Amino acid sequence: MKKYCVFTFFFFLSIINYAQSKLQDYTLDFPGTSLKLEMIAIPAGSFIMGGNEQSPEEEKPAHKVQLDEFWMAQYETTWDLYNLYLERSIEDQEFQKSDLIKVEIDAVSGATIPYVDMSLGMGKGKDLPVVNVTYLAASQFCKWLSAKTGDFYRLPTEAEWEYAARAGSESSYFFGDDPVALEDFAWYAANSDASYHKVGEKQPNPWGLYDVYGNVAEWTLDAYDPKYYKSDDEISENPFNVPTSVYPKSVRGGSYKDEAFKLRSSARFFSSKEWKRRDPQFPKSKWWNTDAPFVGFRIVRDPNPPSVQELKKYWGE
Repeated sequence: MKKYCVFTFFFFLSIINYAQSKLQDYTLDFPGTSLKLEMIAIPAGSFIMGGNEQSPEEEKPAHKVQLDEFWMAQYETTWDLYNLYLERSIEDQEFQKSDLIKVEIDAVSGATIPYVDMSLGMGKGKDLPVVNVTYLAASQFCKWLSAKTGDFYRLPTEAEWEYAARAGSESSYFFGDDPVALEDFAWYAANSDASYHKVGEKQPNPWGLYDVYGNVAEWTLDAYDPKYYKSDDEISENPFNVPTSVYPKSVRGGSYKDEAFKLRSSARFFSSKEWKRRDPQFPKSKWWNTDAPFVGFRIVRDPNPPSVQELKKYWGE
């Protein structure tokens, strides 16, 4: 992973009107390995969620959202990290553990080992993003990590994802409205050579997050509803459209195969049964897609865990 120091004018603009975060960035080490998870503190604040007049209808109306602070992973989840959960290779290793979340490891569902190369030939080497995992599989990775650490990890909500991606901006992209600059920040159809790339090779957004646009699209917690945004005088606080069915779920960020328009901060997409089209199993795998090598995930840590009764809705259960 390459790291960049980007101290530009729009960085300073991005922190105006945002509360000073009480949280601090931190690094989570995985005992028995050299792997690390870099977590970025995202300040509490409000922003205008949604697109402009030229945006698709599912991005309208733009509306004000208020969010509590949280942490977000600096990078998209890699194959190396995901394989720790998949293969359970560090179950005998002890993490420095808090007492916030008490989940027994035995109660965490284990994803099945795939029968084919789920990278579809793009590789699973160091720092490459995991793909073709289902919403459930990504959520259960979060549950596993919560069980190991005692902290509350989950997927980001749609609102949290857009807020973090925007990093204080109100334009189509965090750097402005001209997509020409995407070359510096994203792998997408114009420069990816039809493949994902190692995380962190492009420049980060002003809040230090890499690959929020392109490379691989990212699961969010929410059910997808094209009519979910409402015009309301009230500020929407920590919105979360709780899923009640397997499809559709919301996906954000665009991927290596998408044109610039689909990488905008407000752009919304959704999962489909077609993502399992070539799965020969019956029933089809609940852990793996066969036709979504463009979708991965990025996790968040919530400093305010819900009640035990509510935890299930955050882990795809």
